[in-house]
Amino acid sequence: MPRFPAEWEPHAATWIAWPHHEPDWPGKFEPIPWVYAEIARALAQSEPVEILCNDESVREDAEACLAAHHVTERVRLHVVPTDRVWLRDSAPTGVVTARGDVEWCDWGFNAWAKYDNYALDEKIGEFIAGLTQLPRHVPMRPDGTGRVVLEGGGLETDGLGTMLVTEEWLLSDVQDRNPGLGRADYERIFASELGCPHTIWLGEGCVGDDTHGHVDDIARFVAPGVVVLAHEDDGADENHARSLDNLHRLRAARDARGEALRVVTLPFPRPVMMSGQRLPASYANFYIANTAVLVPTFNDPNDRVALNTLAELMPHRQVVGIHALDLVWGLGTLHCLSQQQPAAHTP
Repeated sequence: MPRFPAEWEPHAATWIAWPHHEPDWPGKFEPIPWVYAEIARALAQSEPVEILCNDESVREDAEACLAAHHVTERVRLHVVPTDRVWLRDSAPTGVVTARGDVEWCDWGFNAWAKYDNYALDEKIGEFIAGLTQLPRHVPMRPDGTGRVVLEGGGLETDGLGTMLVTEEWLLSDVQDRNPGLGRADYERIFASELGCPHTIWLGEGCVGDDTHGHVDDIARFVAPGVVVLAHEDDGADENHARSLDNLHRLRAARDARGEALRVVTLPFPRPVMMSGQRLPASYANFYIANTAVLVPTFNDPNDRVALNTLAELMPHRQVVGIHALDLVWGLGTLHCLSQQQPAAHTP
């Protein structure tokens, strides 16, 4: 049976895609490639970085930005057409077999059941499998009528058989990825495809989340038995009731080993607004690399609280803040744009 490793387990590489779709950051696209160059700089100090570029002109732009940031080692550019750059969701999920080999679990992708332009992103799994020369497995619906549609941003694991997901993402009629599938169906899929026989269901994700409930904006494992939860103390804030409900659920939960969870809260930054729209700004959208933790920051007093909390929880990694006020206008930040390639394990 395959096993979905925790994000803190060793990576062979991190995959990102260079930004090129201006409508994802309307009116604010210009600084985004420079943010990506800084992300690549931080990642390349930790592990190899594989970057998908939509076409040759995007590759040239990426090369120029990276050179300006003195990112010249442990970075490879690949010309691969994409619709958007959110590889956490469009790229495949890396699993480890009983033999210790790595395979790609390539879910169906339909742009969060919200957008029409995803034909290129739907093929990213094939491209990455080909570039890495690793096997690719395509999970099918229980009735055999098509692929299971899931996104990596909705899946969170401790690597020991526990899965964290939200009901808003999978059990709502809004942006329904897999019409007809219910709670028990998903739990069987997590067990068979990812080696996660135990699922903890949270309620709702954060306000402003375009994906309708991805867990990576609210709750993340940082060690076996330890979960950080984005929690809003202000009772007048829209995130308060939903985060309080998730706090109660986690405190009552057990992991796949039958053990209670240690729940550590992260604050939210003050609401980040753009053109009257609240954006999904959350410190929980951090990314754990081999030797570093990249954390989105928002020019907020709680930046320091979040960075210090995560540094205490992951003391053997360097915690790096990445300015994400421009990035989050695209409705995602560091975890949303990255996808880890697990390293092969020795059984």
